[in-house]
Amino acid sequence: QVQPVESGGGLVQAGGSLRLSCSAPGRTFSMNAMGWFRQAPGKEREFVAAITWRGTSVYYKDSVKGRFTISRDNAKNTVYLQMNSLKPEDTAIYYCAADKIRFRQDWSGSPLTSDFGSWGQGTQVTVSS
Repeated sequence: QVQPVESGGGLVQAGGSLRLSCSAPGRTFSMNAMGWFRQAPGKEREFVAAITWRGTSVYYKDSVKGRFTISRDNAKNTVYLQMNSLKPEDTAIYYCAADKIRFRQDWSGSPLTSDFGSWGQGTQVTVSS
């Protein structure tokens, strides 16, 4: 099974920006909602953002609303996470994952980590103060 591949992480100063990308060479996720998650040292993996398969609905963790933007380009089989105004507490490994269900129209509440499978290996984001 082909896993997504994340890229774009790095070291940035507080207030800076990064754009993460997620793609899956040889496999299309255009029929799946996609999500970004993160895991900081000693903490559980948490939801950050999600976008439905058509890109018509987006969801965000409260602490990133207004700073992060999730988007997708199905023609390129790529999902993005634009992260602005980064804070030290955003430091984590960021993972991309695909919804286990195809053609999900929306979530009634917040997307759950258990809704997603096909996890990537992650990309490190470090924000210095």
